[in-house]
Amino acid sequence: MAVEGGMKCVKFLLFFFNFVFWLCGLALIVVGILVQMALHKTLMIKDASASGAPIVVIAVGVVIFFIAFFGCCGAWKENYCMVTMFAVLLSLVIIVQIAAAIAGYVYRKKISAVVQDSLVDMISKYNSTEQFKKTVDKLQEDLKCCGVNSSSDWKGFKADGKSVPDSCCVNVTEKCGLGTMTDKAKVHQEGCHDAVEAFLQKNIQWVIVAALVIAFLQIMGIVFACLLMRGIRSGYEVM
Repeated sequence: MAVEGGMKCVKFLLFFFNFVFWLCGLALIVVGILVQMALHKTLMIKDASASGAPIVVIAVGVVIFFIAFFGCCGAWKENYCMVTMFAVLLSLVIIVQIAAAIAGYVYRKKISAVVQDSLVDMISKYNSTEQFKKTVDKLQEDLKCCGVNSSSDWKGFKADGKSVPDSCCVNVTEKCGLGTMTDKAKVHQEGCHDAVEAFLQKNIQWVIVAALVIAFLQIMGIVFACLLMRGIRSGYEVM
């Protein structure tokens, strides 16, 4: 009876774990979509390689979403094959995540180049459409930055070579950027390149925390699955 009770506890722990894991998969899908939107709309990053990370996050989220559902069914029905398949698939997901983490570390320096090229493109196309202009202005206002590397990147903005968009101003008002490019009291001198990188580095900490939590849940899921497999195989009836 003691072993049976223990297996029953493992069964419900595995079911609960998979429900939480299912929510984590859903969260990864949402986060991946939001990051993709931020990169290609808010920050106007057009480099295709920048989509790699959010696409991987979305893909992993979808896989986890279905694996967790599969694990829930296997645990509830006490099906040895389903629980075994769940453990195998979950192990493969961990391997893929480790590979993705290594790739992310190897290519981490490319982010700086992608941000640089995208911001240069933003300045050159500033007046292409009203929506694009509003997006660039919002970026500069929110991050309190101006230009790519400094406010002087806007030297071609006006004929006088000394004006910047109003969104560069410390206190944004109409025509506040006229002739004030190098005025530190009126215009932000820091370029958006460093500001965007700082923004990404700040938010990556939350991604790391989320990854550690999910990794812990994955390992616990494999442990519970193996225990339940052992109980089912030993012929104990788990109710």
